[in-house]
Amino acid sequence: MPLQSIISLSGKAVPVPGANMDTDRIIPARFLKCITFDELAGTMFYDDRFAADGSSKGHPLDAPQHAGASIIIGGENFGCGSSREHAPQAIKRSGIRAIVAESFAEIFFGNSSGIGLPCVRASAEDLAAISAILNRAPETTWTLDLDSMTFSCHEASFAVRMPAEPREAFMQGRWDAVVELMNAPDKVAQLAAELPAPTLAPAQT
Repeated sequence: MPLQSIISLSGKAVPVPGANMDTDRIIPARFLKCITFDELAGTMFYDDRFAADGSSKGHPLDAPQHAGASIIIGGENFGCGSSREHAPQAIKRSGIRAIVAESFAEIFFGNSSGIGLPCVRASAEDLAAISAILNRAPETTWTLDLDSMTFSCHEASFAVRMPAEPREAFMQGRWDAVVELMNAPDKVAQLAAELPAPTLAPAQT
């Protein structure tokens, strides 16, 4: 299978404010019984966005000025709580291609990186400046560049951060572990041959 590098991406941004945005809010538990992750499209932040009768609560994700946004602007400790991998899957399947926040929960960051959803950190001051531009000009197109490690628009550029290893994996197209295995059948077979044969423990009497 071909490698899919992720070096830069552009799109509108949408603010999802608040610290400690936990995975229970990102994807409510009742949606976890899905058969495939594709079924999670449109479910991200569902209870924050919709009332019990399905009417909109006026969440920024549903605001007309943010229609089509593909980059989330978050706060501190984004993706905390339970380790459910459905949370980044719901975000990506709903059309989001990247998240810019002050910090991320470690497991959420790892799960996101493994499905090709870049998560980069920005300072609280820069996030405030980004939000100010969004409030004034929500139609602004933003570009996340993992080569220069910047998040920029026509009027400003902000430094962002990501650990070196996932950054290199994105840029070299090595973020998908399944593709990595499928592209290296000889190495997989060699490793399997080198592993010791399993032994059965004696039966308990």
